[in-house]
Amino acid sequence: MGENGSSKYYQQYPAYPSMDVVSAEQGGSKCYDDDGRLKRTGTVWTSSAHIITAVIGSGVLSLAWAIGQLGWVAGPAVMLLFSFVTYYTSALLSDCYRSGDPCTGKRNYTYMDAVQANLNGIKVQICGFLQYANIIGVAIGYTIAASVSMVAIKRSNCFHEHGKQDPCLVSSNIYMIMFGVVEILFSQIPDFDQISWLSIVAAIMSFTYSTIGLSLGIVQVVANGKIKGSFTGISIGVVTPMDKVWRSLQAFGDIAFAYSYSLILIEIQDTIKAPPPSEAKVMKRATVISVAVTTVFYMLCGCMGYAAFGDAAPGNLLTGFGFYNPFWLLDIANAAIVIHLVGAYQVYCQPLFAFVEKWALQTWPKSQFITKEITIPLGSTKSYNLNLFRLTWRSIFVVITTVISMLMPFFNDVVGFLGALGFWPLTVYFPVEMYIVQKNVPKWSTRWVCLQLLSLACLIISVAAAAGSIAGVVSDLKVYKPFKTSY
Repeated sequence: MGENGSSKYYQQYPAYPSMDVVSAEQGGSKCYDDDGRLKRTGTVWTSSAHIITAVIGSGVLSLAWAIGQLGWVAGPAVMLLFSFVTYYTSALLSDCYRSGDPCTGKRNYTYMDAVQANLNGIKVQICGFLQYANIIGVAIGYTIAASVSMVAIKRSNCFHEHGKQDPCLVSSNIYMIMFGVVEILFSQIPDFDQISWLSIVAAIMSFTYSTIGLSLGIVQVVANGKIKGSFTGISIGVVTPMDKVWRSLQAFGDIAFAYSYSLILIEIQDTIKAPPPSEAKVMKRATVISVAVTTVFYMLCGCMGYAAFGDAAPGNLLTGFGFYNPFWLLDIANAAIVIHLVGAYQVYCQPLFAFVEKWALQTWPKSQFITKEITIPLGSTKSYNLNLFRLTWRSIFVVITTVISMLMPFFNDVVGFLGALGFWPLTVYFPVEMYIVQKNVPKWSTRWVCLQLLSLACLIISVAAAAGSIAGVVSDLKVYKPFKTSY
């Protein structure tokens, strides 16, 4: 999610009537898999492409700032560390796609399916809570990121017309409201995450703005005639010693956010064709390729941004106005970010929408407000089914996330907090715990102790990164006046 935000990168496979029918009528069929769904055709290359598409997103924009806080030694080292942990825990998670035998065991179609199959009780409830809390946080983060990019387009054009001496102050509130209105409209589209061309648009947009950011960084380094930055990161004096600590910790969260994709790994694995080889083996190879490609790309973007601006590396490479020209290229990049995030917001929120609507239907099954569908004709052949509960609940959700975004429009701090919030529990803890159950790893064995130490170390990193991000929010709130401050 580093993140495209897409929770589905494939068309949902329709379920075949029943396993009995499949075995009786389609026994040796080449059309259906062992679970009665249409035959999967994914390979190591398609899986790698899905992961890369999912990972490379708005998180890449803060990497120059993150490396700037840590310096030329610790910055790339931390990025490599996160890439290794992401690969390793993804490999553990891929072993949990099937329960039991890796080739014939029962399939788990989503992350939560795998958690429910391997863990129980309070752990399943905690995982569900964290997953939905993460969705709410990402919705807020996407609203902030989209508004910041819209403000950047307005300011870029202002600087072009009036020169750099004009402060070109613009309030982000109106743009957050505009984004919220669009999301309310889009939230009423049924099965938005199943639109077939959505992931293609997301991939094009994310690579567009990421590549533009990288290219501008390279051009700036050439124009400077030297590589800026230092071995230890931003200098004491530019910031206070305490701020240096907090910003360094926040940088860990920013890097973690850029690598987070564990929630969709099982769904991507569910597109891989049936054994042999097992889906887990294919997924592990795909993870190696995708994490390697992503890390190289992140290194280039982050390091080139830091090399171009040194201590002045902006929190968002494309909106911090380290670059002023060519202004039209910046506008294209920021427009691509907005287009990407409009769709990503909806796709990412679909599981939460579905959960609340299913819960409401089970709780009040006879309520007309919840169950009644109002048919609205759209031309002579099409119609739209309007559900009042869906309209009300989804609109309230968007309004709440928009208001929170307006109260705390701090891109870097929010990205760092989201990375910290999701990294340990969703990327490390639950995959480790599921793997221990799946492989029957004996308690206190060498492997068990090593896995627990890895989990503990990542917990400490996550807590520290969250603390750094919260400190950043507190610091920003000292000078920011909600609904009034312009940038």
